[in-house]
Amino acid sequence: MKSTSQNNDIKKIEIIPVSIPSDIKSGDRLDILILKSLKDTQEKLFDNDILVIAHKVVSKSEGRIKNLENIKPSSKSLSIGKQIGKDARVVKLILSESRKIVRLSRGLLIVETKHGFVCANAGIDQSNVGDDFDYIVLLPIDADRSARKIRNSLRKKTGKDIAVVISDTFGRPFREGQTNVAVGIAGIEPIKSYIGTSDMYGKKLRVTEIAVADEIASAAELVMGKAERIPVAIIRFYKYNKVEKTSISKLIRSKEKDIFR
Repeated sequence: MKSTSQNNDIKKIEIIPVSIPSDIKSGDRLDILILKSLKDTQEKLFDNDILVIAHKVVSKSEGRIKNLENIKPSSKSLSIGKQIGKDARVVKLILSESRKIVRLSRGLLIVETKHGFVCANAGIDQSNVGDDFDYIVLLPIDADRSARKIRNSLRKKTGKDIAVVISDTFGRPFREGQTNVAVGIAGIEPIKSYIGTSDMYGKKLRVTEIAVADEIASAAELVMGKAERIPVAIIRFYKYNKVEKTSISKLIRSKEKDIFR
């Protein structure tokens, strides 16, 4: 269903898929491609929309693609690759994107990336990169900066005050399956705190904080498709806290509070 206006009193959220049929290449302007897709489908951006963009198309547009044929394994990556049964060239790239190894498992490295994310294989992915299996895509160097760049351009071109969330698919401790999380943000406070407020029974809330940026990314994934060429979604009618200066680092738990490491 297409929206023609935005009513902040409506207690609902819309999730609108945005298709980009073309393969994204280094140097492509995502802002232009998104606006073209919206025009082709007679959709528009409205004030307070949240644009969720899969990191893979951001990474591709920023040239964050490596050809494994050009990667020479190090002695460390050869040793780890043999230990866990993983291509040593891929291991070398994972190590180059990481601060430290958290855990090794069969075919898997859990690492802390240079961004501070704790995830499998430093977010490196070989799916939906191209026909050649030797190509691999890395996370953006600074996804917050990428989100700000897209947001600023779209605000300038449309005159609409929007937020941008860049997402990736992460696994979760103690839960099967994967879900989208935010890896970069612009224009939106990533956490909504209820600390100090009261619940419906009048009890003071002491620790409740909701990772709204992650929940928005996860909701958007319901209409985004890895094989359907839908790397973008619009979240509409969600009331979020606007902010000009923010960072995804607010969602990263410090080592002192992390009981799993």
